[in-house]
Amino acid sequence: MKLGSKARYAVMAMVDLARQDGGVPVPLAGIAERQEISLTYLEQLFARLRRAGLVSSARGPGGGFRLARSAAEIRIAEVIAAVEEEVRTTRCHPGSQHGCRADKARCLTHDLWEELGRQIHLFMNAVSLQDVVDGRLLGAARLFEPARTVLAAE
Repeated sequence: MKLGSKARYAVMAMVDLARQDGGVPVPLAGIAERQEISLTYLEQLFARLRRAGLVSSARGPGGGFRLARSAAEIRIAEVIAAVEEEVRTTRCHPGSQHGCRADKARCLTHDLWEELGRQIHLFMNAVSLQDVVDGRLLGAARLFEPARTVLAAE
């Protein structure tokens, strides 16, 4: 599974915007330079982010973009959904009765990949832009680790 470049760049840009947020619009050119992302590409992404209600724009001198809500209220899952389709871990559609095989059957590992997709969504929905800005993610995977089982001695 691979997260698309639209999602990765949109999250990077939104975190940059959250770091710069001081109530003043932030020009995309600055974000593009700091994050080494094409300005043209950012313009396309921010059009989608604006339509999704995640950012607002101000035109003219001193114009740019602001977060539409606080960084603590914007979830990473929202950013990804605004610029791309969902993160998919299976070839078929989640919840579909039909699988991805030619005979419409599900592959042997279908449930594993579908559950992985759900876990990714749960994690991305639990993380806010502010969490990323504040560096609260390193080690967060421990929260999702299952309890260790002790193997009986042979």
